[in-house]
Formats: sequence, C-alpha cells, structure tokens
Amino acid sequence: MDLKSLNRIIEQIADEKGLDKAAILEVVESAISAAYRKEYGKRGENIKAKLDLKTGNINFWKTRLVVDETMVILVSEDNKEQREKIRERNIEGEEILPFYSADRHILINEAKEIKTDVQLGEELEFPLEEHEDFGRIAAQAAKQVILQKIKEAERDSIRKEYQTREGEIVSGVIQRMERGNVYIDLGRAIGVMFFNETIPGEFYKIGERLRFYLLAVQEESGRLPGLVLSRSHPKFVSKLFEIEVPEIHEGTVEIKAIAREAGSRTKIAVASTVSGVDPIGACVGPRGTRVMAVTNELGNEKIDIIEWSEDPDKFVAASLSPAKAKGVEISTKREAKVFIPEDQLSLAIGKGGQNVRLAAKLTGWKIDVRSLSRPDEVLSEGVAAIEEETAVAEETSDVEKSKKEE
Repeated sequence: MDLKSLNRIIEQIADEKGLDKAAILEVVESAISAAYRKEYGKRGENIKAKLDLKTGNINFWKTRLVVDETMVILVSEDNKEQREKIRERNIEGEEILPFYSADRHILINEAKEIKTDVQLGEELEFPLEEHEDFGRIAAQAAKQVILQKIKEAERDSIRKEYQTREGEIVSGVIQRMERGNVYIDLGRAIGVMFFNETIPGEFYKIGERLRFYLLAVQEESGRLPGLVLSRSHPKFVSKLFEIEVPEIHEGTVEIKAIAREAGSRTKIAVASTVSGVDPIGACVGPRGTRVMAVTNELGNEKIDIIEWSEDPDKFVAASLSPAKAKGVEISTKREAKVFIPEDQLSLAIGKGGQNVRLAAKLTGWKIDVRSLSRPDEVLSEGVAAIEEETAVAEETSDVEKSKKEE
C-alpha cells in the first residue's frame, strides 16, 4: 500500500461520497490495524494504528485493560475442561465474567510496575514494531475492510441526511422498473416507489425527472433501498401546494384536510390564519398558475380547492364543489343530507359516486345527496360514508410545527 498517497485518496473519497474526512481516516486506521493483527499479531490482541498523513508513517500499539480477580476469571487457557464447564453455566443463564487473557488484560499488580498511579478499568498502551509491508493477503484484507466500511459510512450518512427530509418532496430520475416497482436515482441514493405508491394510469420513462413524496426512511434490507417514495400519497399534493403557494409555506394559509383518489381527483380544504387573505385565491394563483403547476405535476389530476369552515353546514355544502348546494340538513350522528338542483346532481355525485365519496372523506361526515325537487328519494351512488381507516386528515407534522414556532 502506498501510504503517502492515502491523504489524496481520502480527500477524493470524502468529496465524492460527501463524508467526513476524519471518519474515513478512522476507517482506514481500523483496516490497517486489522491487517497488522492478521499478519503479525495474535487473534485476541486489541491492536490500534495511527496514520500520519503528512509523512505516511504509521504507529502501532496494543492496549491491555487493567483488571483484578473480581473483573475476570483467572483460568489458564490450557485448562480447557474448566473453561468449558464455566461456559456451560453461562449458557444456563448465569452471568459469567470474561476469561483472563494476557493479550487483552493486565493484572493491576503488574500494571503498577509500569505506571504507579494506574487505576482499574484503565487501558495501558504498549508500542509495537512498525511494519509497512503487510503482505499481499493482509493488504487485500485491509482493502476489503476499507471499501466495506466506507460503504457503511456512506449509507449511514445518506440515511441521516434523508431522515431530516422525511415527509418532504424530493426530485429524482427514473432509473429502472422491476415487477411494478419504480427505482429512482436521487443523486446520492436510490429510492423505490412500490406499485401501490404509483399514480394509477401514470407511465414512467427511464431518464424522466419527477418529484416524489419521501414516505419513509428505513434500514436497508437485502437489495431494497431504504428510501420509500410515493406519488399517490395525499400529502404529496399538500407538499406540492406548499412549494407553489408562498402563503402556505409562510403559514398565512393552512391546509386543514385533504382527500385524494390518485390519478383522478383531489379535494383540499384550506383556511386563512390572517384576516384579509383569500385562501382559495392564494392556492389558485394569478390566472390559475399555482394550481395549474400542481395539476401538471400530477398528470392533470382534477383538484377542487374548498374553503374550510367550522360550520358543518357550510363545510359539507362546499365539499361537494363544483356542484352548488341549496340546503343542508345536519343530524347528530355526523350525517348530512345535501339538497342539490336537478341539473347539478351528476356533478355533486360524480362518476361512480366519486365526488360525494371524496366529500365524505374530506369532511368526515356521512353525506346523502338528494335532489332539491325529490327530497325523499335516495339516489343511486348518492350516499357516501366515511370509514375510519380510509379517512385522510392533513395533520401538521413536527417539522411544520417547528417551522411555525421559529
């Protein structure tokens, strides 16, 4: 190994992988000490190495823990029968002290001859002979350890970086598709969008750049990436609005609830926290530019923006937009009958009952759409009840709360 060139290599790896130079140096020193132990040391020895990047010199030493008879079991390594009996007791659940090893431990009486004020539990260092030529096998082993440790450090760095971005929008390039799952190149990492997180009917092209909702950051398992992405999650829409609408980002307009059937239609309820600010107008934007930017990202998914109200009559009536309700009859069981003009019934119910279904999800009320001219007639697909497990309420995340507090 050309030790004098390690500094340049470490700096290059740090820049390319976005890692701390000191962390990489620690990995390299750990690998070198492992190689030294393999070539010149004993298996039980705790060998450490310190690399001087300026000179390329390496200092080696081993450490021995200062112990007494209460901290270790003083049984000779040659007495295998006695050691085996003690191990059996350990298997049965009895807590057993570690065996004394001259390679890892030093008794306090012996340690005081080296250092008079030594304390129990202290580690004494013993210099070792310096070797630059580790041999082909040891050098190869060190190289493998370095590569493995750097990969682990890189994964840990990526995981920490993206954990702070969980619940946010990320941008990436479609890399490949396998078994319905889409793999996305996010730059430093690869994310996966499982089939049930894709937008139904949306086609993905390799090399296409899209935005995604970072749903979860998990420990990597096998070949699966730890970054789980989504384009069908309701909060993907709310985060897109947060990007496009400054008033939402600043907190003067708040998203109170959202209901979505990805690829088809979304209903979003907004409210103003400052008097004089029109929440719907802010989300629509000048000439509809803001809402258009969101719909373009979603493949022209229809979006109904509704003003949230604490008054159930007003909120339920508004939730059936684009239909105009003429009356609402509220019951105590969170059920509402909404009376719609005959010519707007199809708008209120929607194709396959979608509009009234999303309105129920948005409000949390069971909604019964009735014709204004036939108030006693129950209409086909005109009744929708909210199910607790499918309700989608927009909750302010801890990150969003901290932003507002700041």
